Amino acid sequence: MVPGHEIVGVVTEVGSEVSKFNVGDHVGVGCMVMSCGACSFCKKQNEQHCSSVIWTYNSIDLDGTCTYGGYSDLMVANEKFVVRIPENLPLEGAAPLLCAGITVYSPMSHFKMTEPGKHLGVVGLGGLGHMAVKFGKAFGLKVTVISTSPNKREEALKNLRADAFLISKDMDAIKGAAHSMDYIIDTVSAPHDLDRLMTLLAPDGRLVLVGVPPEPFEIKPFSLIAGRRSVSGSNIGGIQETQEMLDFCGQKNITSTIEKISVDYLNIAMDRLSKADVKYRFVVDLETIERA
Repeated sequence: MVPGHEIVGVVTEVGSEVSKFNVGDHVGVGCMVMSCGACSFCKKQNEQHCSSVIWTYNSIDLDGTCTYGGYSDLMVANEKFVVRIPENLPLEGAAPLLCAGITVYSPMSHFKMTEPGKHLGVVGLGGLGHMAVKFGKAFGLKVTVISTSPNKREEALKNLRADAFLISKDMDAIKGAAHSMDYIIDTVSAPHDLDRLMTLLAPDGRLVLVGVPPEPFEIKPFSLIAGRRSVSGSNIGGIQETQEMLDFCGQKNITSTIEKISVDYLNIAMDRLSKADVKYRFVVDLETIERA
């Protein structure tokens, strides 16, 4: 399994029935390459929920072959699952928007977590978390980064312009911030205390899970009942919503913070990834593939 699913490039050829794109256009393909197009989810532009969705990698395509993702210098895709990259965005910075970006943008849009002046907490400052901070600031929200690592304070406040930084293990700080947040996006995929985060939510507040910890959460019913709080989950968005996000990024000049690498750097990059030594995505330049 080779999970390449944040793919960007330039159109080099179009089929006879293609109407949306022309040669030379900047485009991208995200996590999906096809769906049934007929179910209730597809009709509502939520292809990501289609039971017949074909993922960009490790799925069975319409012709019976396996999909292999985007680690290639050439990809053929149905125009329905291709999105347009705004011309003002560098391709390498736009690539992670197709998964990390839409994963945090979709719940913010769906749950109306976009009202200027409201308070957003972002749990975890990685590939997803840094995008949640960027979107939150672009929407005019007050943004607080919640992390276990004090070393990320300067990055959050100075480089990403978050308004506040909270250490999740500092119980005095947690108590001081109680009931102050309208929304929380939880991007962490390691075990952590959800009940503690719930104390940060104001009445009618919502916590959205986008990270995938390995173990089930435990949460006390009173954490939800008190203050009429909610916990939701969210995956990626549909194609229409992904295009909406990209257009918003073009308007606000938002890209992912990345490090572009060549193919021959991959082994070093994998070693650095194991040490969490990247801000915040490696993007592979596949034009560096050497031909035999």
